[in-house]
Amino acid sequence: MRVIFMGTPEFAVAALNKIHEAGHEVAAVYTQPDKAKGRSGKLQPPPVKVRAMELGLPVFQPERLREEENVTAIRALEPEIIIVAAYGQILPESILAIPPLGCINIHASLLPKYRGAAPIERSILDGEEKTGVTTMYMAKGLDTGDMIEQAETEILPEDTGETLTERLAGMGGELILSTMEKLKKGTAVRTPQKEEESSYAKMLDKAMGEMDFSRTAAELERSIRALIPWPCASTVIDGKRVKIYRAEVTEQSGTPGEILEVTKKYFTIACGSGALRIRNLQPEGKKPMDTAAYLNGKKLEAGMQAGV
Repeated sequence: MRVIFMGTPEFAVAALNKIHEAGHEVAAVYTQPDKAKGRSGKLQPPPVKVRAMELGLPVFQPERLREEENVTAIRALEPEIIIVAAYGQILPESILAIPPLGCINIHASLLPKYRGAAPIERSILDGEEKTGVTTMYMAKGLDTGDMIEQAETEILPEDTGETLTERLAGMGGELILSTMEKLKKGTAVRTPQKEEESSYAKMLDKAMGEMDFSRTAAELERSIRALIPWPCASTVIDGKRVKIYRAEVTEQSGTPGEILEVTKKYFTIACGSGALRIRNLQPEGKKPMDTAAYLNGKKLEAGMQAGV
């Protein structure tokens, strides 16, 4: 099939790889413009651009896809199908109408749950037991189009936003090949979404990383995992900002934010309900480390307060 692929982050790379490996003709890859990163402000290309260039595919990075010159360029490429995976721009109806087999989105949730920008992280935050990927016809609304296929996976107790994204990306790459085959054969089934079962996965923001110890230990443990690799859960301990990467829920209790115990391998912080045993962290200006290594050079005592 003659394909235009649209995607931006690491999640979309697996699908691009699978489409290319399967022998489909990728006429063009559309991705978001390079962005300034870090203190240097140096422009960095998105992961999809990096991979597309490695594969020798033509790459386009329009600021606004809906501008007429971009619509005309896409129409001139005569794609049979447009595949979209976390592209980051809404496709206008003028583009949705171009490919005869449709614009097909790979969405990282079991729709209609978790429409929107952050379905993977929100599923962990909410304590869901399973999630998955959905291929769907794109429509005017946000992730509202008819579904074609789904694949599901269990959310493991140790899953982070990073590990779950990697697993779902691989599943999405496999699923889109199956969907493309069915579209080509005319056997794809359209299943309308049940609006009453829908939910919205709002975009993450940096403020979500601040740990509020008045919340339950179970909620905070999920947020620690969900917010890896960004924005990461963090708090202030002994006057220094510390990112928390792994913690265990315990039944201990105390004043929220109070350090209840300090051992050679971990320390425990009281929450609104239960407590968190901190196992892995990253002090400000240093590399991630086990809590044992952190405590070797840090004098913490029970009774100290985290978050201040």
